[in-house]
Amino acid sequence: MRIVFMGTPAFAVPTLVRLVDSEHQVVAVYTQPDRPLGRGRHLSSSPVKSLALRHGLEVIQPISLRSSEVQAHLQSLHPDLIIVAAYGLILPKKVLAIPPEGCLNLHASLLPRHRGPSPIVAAILAGDEVTGVTLMFMDAGMDTGPILVQRQTLIYPRDTTLSLTSRLAQLGAQLLMEALLKWLAHDLIPKPQNEAEATYSRLLTKEDGEMDWRMPIQELRRKVRAFQPWPGCYTHWQGKILKILEAIPISARPDLEPGHVMQLVPPVREEDVEIEVGVQTADGVLGLIRVQLEGGRPLTAAEFVRGHRGFVGAVLPKS
Repeated sequence: MRIVFMGTPAFAVPTLVRLVDSEHQVVAVYTQPDRPLGRGRHLSSSPVKSLALRHGLEVIQPISLRSSEVQAHLQSLHPDLIIVAAYGLILPKKVLAIPPEGCLNLHASLLPRHRGPSPIVAAILAGDEVTGVTLMFMDAGMDTGPILVQRQTLIYPRDTTLSLTSRLAQLGAQLLMEALLKWLAHDLIPKPQNEAEATYSRLLTKEDGEMDWRMPIQELRRKVRAFQPWPGCYTHWQGKILKILEAIPISARPDLEPGHVMQLVPPVREEDVEIEVGVQTADGVLGLIRVQLEGGRPLTAAEFVRGHRGFVGAVLPKS
């Protein structure tokens, strides 16, 4: 079986690993073009590209799949099947029609919930207790094709996008390999999605990470988890960006101005973590566990307070 694989981020890596180790032939890997990264803005390869190069696979990085030249090259590979996992580009109808066994997409949600580019972030932000992976037969819409199989997993209270992505990536790779045999044997029946249950995620921006202390405490807690590692949550203090790396709600409920930073004496213990510093929100206190001031290293909130006089008692900006 000649397979073309299309994927970009870490979520797609375990699936490509399993395909490379299988009896199928991965004839090419399509991934997003290299992007500038970090302060130096040096071009960085995607996790999928790095893996593909290590295995000596042909890597193709078109800006779009809509040009006739790109489509002709894909056709020349004679793929029997295209497998997509978080690729990031729309597959036009002409591309969908190339492989005789069709195009399958591994999506990191229980479709039709959280269609779109950021399903894992969306699941955490929504407060979902369960999520999963879906293998679908692709059509011309955005994650609208019929469902082949799904598998669930719990979202734990301290899951971040980073931890949940890692778990879903392994779950998805296993699901794909199990389903692939059935699909090629024509033993899977596609099931149309229920459009009435569809929700959509969106692309994130750096600005999405700014903390608005007027928000309810549970929404802020989910935001800190969902935006780890990117875009990250942050506020401003003394003209610098202060990253909120980890935080949890605590039982203390002073009625102060949203954004007010307080010392908790004695410290409050929540979820097996001792909290010494909190920030007032709309309806409670968000306990700070780890923070990082612009230009500095990550610190526990207690370490940060000891090294930065004036933080306790400050009122952080509302948005």
